[in-house]
Amino acid sequence: MQNNLAPIQDLYLSHEKAQNIKLEAAKLPSLDLTPRQICDLELLLNGGFAPLNGFLSQLDYNNVLENMRLANGHLWPIPINLDVTVEFAKNIELGDEVALRDQEGVILAIINITDKWTPDKSDEAQKVFGADDLTHPGVNYLHNQAGQIYLGGPVTGIQQPTHYDFRERRNTPNELRTYFSKMGWHRVVAFQTRNPLHRAHQELTFRAAKEAQANLLIHPVVGLTKPGDIDHFTRVRCYEAVLDQYPSSTTSISLLNLAMRMAGPREAVWHGLIRANHGCTHFIVGRDHAGPGKNSFGNDFYGPYEAQDLFRTHETEIGVEMVDFKHMVYVQERAQYESIDEVAKGSTVLNISGTELRRRLDEGLEIPDWFSFPQVVAELRKSRPPRAQQGFTVFFTGFSGSGKSTIANSLMIKLMEMGGRPVTLLDGDIVRKNLSSELGFSKEHRDLNIRRIGYVASEITKNGGIAICAPIAPYSSTRQAVRESIETFGAFVEVHVATSIEECERRDRKGLYKLARAGKIKEFTGISDPYDAPLDPDLRLETENVEVDHCAHQVLLKLESMGLIRG
Repeated sequence: MQNNLAPIQDLYLSHEKAQNIKLEAAKLPSLDLTPRQICDLELLLNGGFAPLNGFLSQLDYNNVLENMRLANGHLWPIPINLDVTVEFAKNIELGDEVALRDQEGVILAIINITDKWTPDKSDEAQKVFGADDLTHPGVNYLHNQAGQIYLGGPVTGIQQPTHYDFRERRNTPNELRTYFSKMGWHRVVAFQTRNPLHRAHQELTFRAAKEAQANLLIHPVVGLTKPGDIDHFTRVRCYEAVLDQYPSSTTSISLLNLAMRMAGPREAVWHGLIRANHGCTHFIVGRDHAGPGKNSFGNDFYGPYEAQDLFRTHETEIGVEMVDFKHMVYVQERAQYESIDEVAKGSTVLNISGTELRRRLDEGLEIPDWFSFPQVVAELRKSRPPRAQQGFTVFFTGFSGSGKSTIANSLMIKLMEMGGRPVTLLDGDIVRKNLSSELGFSKEHRDLNIRRIGYVASEITKNGGIAICAPIAPYSSTRQAVRESIETFGAFVEVHVATSIEECERRDRKGLYKLARAGKIKEFTGISDPYDAPLDPDLRLETENVEVDHCAHQVLLKLESMGLIRG
């Protein structure tokens, strides 16, 4: 077992050297990092990703994919690469130095480029996630958000990323090791979570600490998690609300700025290595650890205890002991939580899934005390009020001339007439004029336009308003990305206005189809550019020989059935 109290090597320069090099770094080509890249960089720099000294080389990357090991043989299951656009990569040569900046332009580090390559992302998906299936959030990110080119090379840290939230709860690996040393904690069991703490989690952590005869570190992830997860602000408030349920002398909480991949078994091994770097000696691996849910065939991506099996295989190398647990359920007759394999035959087992919890929150239904703490429920209700009080987005998609804008306008008027929440219409033509006037109609520009609409809609939704969007939005991957960005804050209702291309061309009020047929408009959806029709929209509208008012009313009925408005 490792010495969990000794300092770990980080990649930061001394303050004096950092100040000197910062001046030189300002002259270098620079890259504004994405939120996920900032998470990765932070853990590279502070030693959380030790023994990595930067973003993976191509040789290391290939070895990680094939063997879960770096080229030198060190265990490492998840590729950590700097993904960039083709345009950015064109201007970068091997041996170049690039300043890595946060989203406000602050220089965090310098990378020395040793490798540049185009990865086979389908191969990466198969080997890291076990499937090239876009329903997996990690695979979806890989194909639809990550850059096409990978850069590798060692990094030199200039300063830590700035966090303005919960600063007293954020600790580097060395800060935790110093704390454990001060407290005399030679045995520490870490609990990984991306969810609020409910009573089942409390029982699991109590048991784990007792079994390992160790102190408890509640170590939740506050970087990127699964789309649709409860935001970390709410979760941290939930953790703080129930800390008094734990003995203060043997329990601590620290926040981990990790961007999860939801890679199941591989991710469990990765989490173990990260906790070893943070000074922990034991790690809880539960049922379906870091699992993303169902695949496109309705089956779980990973077996319920597959992560435990893989972790057990590499336990010695990881450097922490696994504390494995089965699924915890509430046994009514005994009024307590028990592991599913301990439950006596004939007992009444109660459980509330994450889906059921969200339903109860959305509908304002009771959440029983046996399931969660009143303090946690109160915090959850603050951030997730009943659906009829939440913001939401109605997203129309369809061909030009399908009737999207007309129906959207009618819907807007009806919702404004009902009152209760502000309503904003983001029509495709209006957005093009006021928000995306500099964009053309290439796939890249179409994607950017839709993502801008999605961003505005997510802000409206987050703040309790109703956003009605009516672009063409021809690409399913872009629509899915917008859905994920909005569902963090509220409902996303996709409405496919399924008017045929023949009918749209017959209507052609603006003469656009005639111009497209004549070749005067390039990349026109349905004529010279493809349209990915939604396979499973929330609502599909047929508009031929149907009044606009009827179509808008169908949307209202759908919103009512979803609990978003009251009839």
